[in-house]
Amino acid sequence: MARNTSRFYDFVDAYHHFADPDWDGEPIEPDFCSKCGQDPCICEKKTPQPCPLCGQRPCVCIKEPSPPCYVCGQDPCVCKKKVKIKLRDGKEREIQYMVSTSFWGADGKPISVKSFLNNLYGALPSYFQNEEELRQIWSSPITRKALLDKLADAGYGQSELVELQKLIDAEKSDLFDVLEYIAFNIQPMTRDIRASQAKPRILDGLSLEHKEFLEFVLFKYIDTGLKSLTNPDCQI
Repeated sequence: MARNTSRFYDFVDAYHHFADPDWDGEPIEPDFCSKCGQDPCICEKKTPQPCPLCGQRPCVCIKEPSPPCYVCGQDPCVCKKKVKIKLRDGKEREIQYMVSTSFWGADGKPISVKSFLNNLYGALPSYFQNEEELRQIWSSPITRKALLDKLADAGYGQSELVELQKLIDAEKSDLFDVLEYIAFNIQPMTRDIRASQAKPRILDGLSLEHKEFLEFVLFKYIDTGLKSLTNPDCQI
């Protein structure tokens, strides 16, 4: 396709009358095309081809939507992405890799999540030997607090355990479930499910007034966990 261009020749050097170095600056080197060697380029431009299916340019074909995720049913997928970390027992624990957090070693230096989990896994047998012992400790506010205080003194305080709770996607569970998962690889149970399972046994044989009170207690437990139930005489 031909291209119309115009060239003007200054035979009398009239451009000198309009020269202004402060305004014009340094001369710009010509940018010659690597193919035709001209500036501006005079290469023939290829016209984009129409879509082979609809014959239009731009394409107006109806795009088929991608299939939704088979787990969450959404497109794009909104599943929480997880990675697996192998602990000293040879078994793997899953954590959310999108969660950003920091842990610190005994020397005050930052350590990886894997190192923190392995350190905690190695320390837990000093406080309980099996799931039943942990359950007995946790059932009493007094022994539960004593356990959490000992863990805090060892570098595994409330803030670290809460961060770990987020990592293993157990924010709707108790810290008991966090410790149980790390120590024995038992999947966390949500407070809602735990309360639903215990509710018939707890309310059996009680008066209406007592049932209403305990249902309120269970509601608070599901909503905020054990932190709202601080009475040492109350065992959950």
